[in-house]
Amino acid sequence: MSLTVRELESSDYARWDAFVAEQETATFFHRIGWKRVIEKAFGHRCPYLYVEADGEIVGVLPLVHVNSRLFANALISTPFCVYGGALACSADVSETLYAAARERGENLGVDYAEFRERDARHPDWPRKDLYYTFRKTLADNDDENLQAIPRKQRAVVRKALKNGMTVEFDADVDRFYPLYALTLRNLGTPIFAKRFLTLLKEEFGDDCEIMTIVHDNQPVASVLSFYFRDEVLPYYAGAGESARDLKANDFMYWALMSHAVEKGMRIFDFGRSKKGTGPFQFKRHWGFEPEPLNYEYVLIGDEQMPDLSPANPRYQRKIRLWQKLPVAVTRVIGPVLARNLG
Repeated sequence: MSLTVRELESSDYARWDAFVAEQETATFFHRIGWKRVIEKAFGHRCPYLYVEADGEIVGVLPLVHVNSRLFANALISTPFCVYGGALACSADVSETLYAAARERGENLGVDYAEFRERDARHPDWPRKDLYYTFRKTLADNDDENLQAIPRKQRAVVRKALKNGMTVEFDADVDRFYPLYALTLRNLGTPIFAKRFLTLLKEEFGDDCEIMTIVHDNQPVASVLSFYFRDEVLPYYAGAGESARDLKANDFMYWALMSHAVEKGMRIFDFGRSKKGTGPFQFKRHWGFEPEPLNYEYVLIGDEQMPDLSPANPRYQRKIRLWQKLPVAVTRVIGPVLARNLG
């Protein structure tokens, strides 16, 4: 079989998504919509690669070139996403794509190429033991799902259900964004521009859903979730000052589980967290077991793996300073930084 590697053109977007839809290991982040959103929101070049054999697509590899003076010059599959890497009909096709990505990285003069794999593919490649994902199969009814939550967290959920909160769904990010901005400022993390989140909603439509929790006619927490096949992925979230006392986050994630079951979802993907952090422990309290993510690297211009993690001591002082800034200021400066963090 003769294999030909090509860079994706807009005329082949539908073919790309059709191939992704057929692959058992595909994820929401392999959809072509991410290329359109990233290009529009951040201006990054996205040399998405695919392999053809006899005129048919037999493998795909999403790639984004993030070139930043502040952070790194890298080729990533896929930035702003939890998962990435190649989808292919065979190991030969997969390795053809990775070899093409390495060559593309060398031509671009990047520091490294990063592949955000769920499962290990190249045991001899450098990798990070940093991120973990949390996935769980849902029962088809609320009673079983509530009983599956460990006792202490289940008690918190029951208390939250008594606090008079309600669930609403938003067609735009207007109520979500201020809550998200406040949360990220408090974490010391640069925020994405509102335009990025708006583009996600516009691109993915009903597969990008915003649930907002309301108390006394005021939004107190909100989550933007993705839907893919039979999975729900709460991805971006935010909460107001009253959320802790109301246990709004606990109410919100329980409400999302219940809503997802009504929509026929079977997998709740709680997303990635760094080992040893608050979010990591929060998800374990819900009964989710961490699964290590195998982020693999090809070092090209650098001799060491990058360390852009907030846990890196070099960023600690900057994070503390960021947490003291007014939220309005972080909403101006944050998007300039976030677009290059990936």
